[in-house]
Amino acid sequence: MEHVPLINGIEHSFVDIVIPILGVPSAGITAISYSYETEKEDNYGAGKYPVSRGYGQEKSTASITVLDSLLNALEKSVPTGKLTDIPAFDLPVIFLPKNGVLTTHVLKNVEFTKVDRKMKTGDKKFESELSLIVSHIQIG
Repeated sequence: MEHVPLINGIEHSFVDIVIPILGVPSAGITAISYSYETEKEDNYGAGKYPVSRGYGQEKSTASITVLDSLLNALEKSVPTGKLTDIPAFDLPVIFLPKNGVLTTHVLKNVEFTKVDRKMKTGDKKFESELSLIVSHIQIG
């Protein structure tokens, strides 16, 4: 394959991302992870090669890591104090790169499933991972 140079030399970076939680841009997010996969399986008949392919369900997973100050603010906004009591909402991940081409991924019907607080000696900040359940991810 022939090498194709970058068109504008710019790739997405974390500083380009805006992630509003419940409509509020949240600067306290330090990491986000999300993925999707579709079940696919080869179907066999006569011979050693597949004769068709079967397709199953799509599964999406996600988590975000936040600073303790954001986690505390989110918990204070919930009457029970527990993020797992917040009803389903959409979580957009908006890329605002310097080249001006806006890209948005939307994690649909997100709910918090687990709040994992951990801190150890030597840590300079208190971060917590928040596990999410996601119905699907809308790209573009």
